[in-house]
Amino acid sequence: MENITIVINDAPYGTEKAWNALRLAKTLVVIKQKVQVFLLGDAVALVKKGQKTPTGYYNLAQMVTDLIASGVEVRVCVTCIDSRGLRVEELVDGVVVGKMLDLAHWVKEGSKVLTF
Repeated sequence: MENITIVINDAPYGTEKAWNALRLAKTLVVIKQKVQVFLLGDAVALVKKGQKTPTGYYNLAQMVTDLIASGVEVRVCVTCIDSRGLRVEELVDGVVVGKMLDLAHWVKEGSKVLTF
């Protein structure tokens, strides 16, 4: 089975893009599809520990944690976390710090790439 790569660029809160991307990833897992998630730009804030979820929103960090527990590989762009002053220790457990080269391999080797 080939991989589906989901790339999330949008900030975690303010729109529903990141939430919908994570919902899709969860649904793909349910139907036994291999999926991997790469976080770029403002989406890296999705995986910051200790978030105070805004009223009316889902806890996206918990959704990512649940995906990781179900076997989904989640990578976060190292350049993006550095430019936002985030340290690896501040990220939820199980997230892998990756590079653009990692995403390039996922794109090359996967069957589909979806961006949010």
